[in-house]
Amino acid sequence: MATFTITGDDTLTLWDRVFVDFSDNDVSTVVYNEDLVMDSVGKNQNTIFAKNEKGNAATFTLRLIRGSSDDRFMQRKLSDMNADFATTVLASGEFVKRLGDGDGNVYRDVSQLQGGMISRRPDSKDNVSGDTEQGTAIYVMRFASAKRSIQ
Repeated sequence: MATFTITGDDTLTLWDRVFVDFSDNDVSTVVYNEDLVMDSVGKNQNTIFAKNEKGNAATFTLRLIRGSSDDRFMQRKLSDMNADFATTVLASGEFVKRLGDGDGNVYRDVSQLQGGMISRRPDSKDNVSGDTEQGTAIYVMRFASAKRSIQ
């Protein structure tokens, strides 16, 4: 029997703000850069498994319409961080992907994001050949904890 997934109407909330001014293509992505478990195999295949706490961290990339209210909001957060780093309010929130099964049931694939900071300024460019990427502000963030659940 086939399995179907219908996806759409995802939501992103950071700092209690619901984002809406997304650009094109992959507008938000959560990437886990490290494994949750490390191992070491020795003689006779004796193996040690160790929890790797870095596996809980994630890189989050957000593509917004340049100059939009969401872009201006993120730029204010970046400016505040640069003005007095020690007083930075860390980002928390969630990325929710809605998944339908074709029978009318909807599940929520939730990435709970905590302890986040903007880790890179958005690049800029001027292009005269119709490159629409110049209208996109790309924010890269690091989160200390990004836990996934299906609800």
